[in-house]
Amino acid sequence: TGMLWLAYEISGDEKYRKTAEIQLESYQKRIEERIHTQTHDLGFLYSLSCVAAYKLTGNTDAKNIALKAADALMERYFEKAGIIQAWGDVNDPGQRGRMIIDCCMNLPLLYWATGITGDRKYFNAAYSHARKAAEHLVREDASTYHTFYMDVETGEPRYGKTAQGYSDDSCWSRGQAWGICGFSLSYKYTGDTVFTDVAQKLANYFLNRLPDDYICYWDLIFTSGDEERDSSAAAIAACGMLEMAKHLPLANPYRGIYNNAALRIIKSLTENYTTKS
Repeated sequence: TGMLWLAYEISGDEKYRKTAEIQLESYQKRIEERIHTQTHDLGFLYSLSCVAAYKLTGNTDAKNIALKAADALMERYFEKAGIIQAWGDVNDPGQRGRMIIDCCMNLPLLYWATGITGDRKYFNAAYSHARKAAEHLVREDASTYHTFYMDVETGEPRYGKTAQGYSDDSCWSRGQAWGICGFSLSYKYTGDTVFTDVAQKLANYFLNRLPDDYICYWDLIFTSGDEERDSSAAAIAACGMLEMAKHLPLANPYRGIYNNAALRIIKSLTENYTTKS
């Protein structure tokens, strides 16, 4: 649905708008009947569909659906720990207090909800989660954990773990890319330079582990060999670096490097990793 709205925004062709609007009924049914909504990915789902619809067309039904999704996402926020739980029932001991790097991309739904309603609770939760993610998901060497557990009763950090990467101590490429993009978006909404600082560190780590064709392996523990590449991670990282560079001062010596690196990745993706017609 998000791709349809992008196509409509770029082209103005009504066929994309009409096809995207047809989908809104299913998004409404999903949130009202709570169908597979025990996930932080409500941000992905509703920002790219309903928030996009409202921003581009002023559709008030889409706006109201998105606000319901923001409220559902807030139910996953643990105030003591300051984080949004990623998956599952919030009382499930196996998932309770687990945050993941991907969630940085879900926060814009909450920032947006504060802008629409004036209620700071959404912003405060998103901002708190982003700060906790920067503190605990990012390691000292600027690699990232995929997931990290917090004690929701005391607010104390527990331990990092992976569900997607090669190992608990390695760095899942797509997670690193989510961080580059997600922290850059949190800067856009908050103006807190903590987020551009950490996004640059993540980008540097990512770029330093790319093979000759600029398309990362599925985990950044690999820099050569026959392991699978992750074209999605490459695209996300490029998007994140372009977003990040927009917010860096003109005097920042790495601003041009991030822009150029993103364009090199995109060029390689289009030339080497797309279906040939």
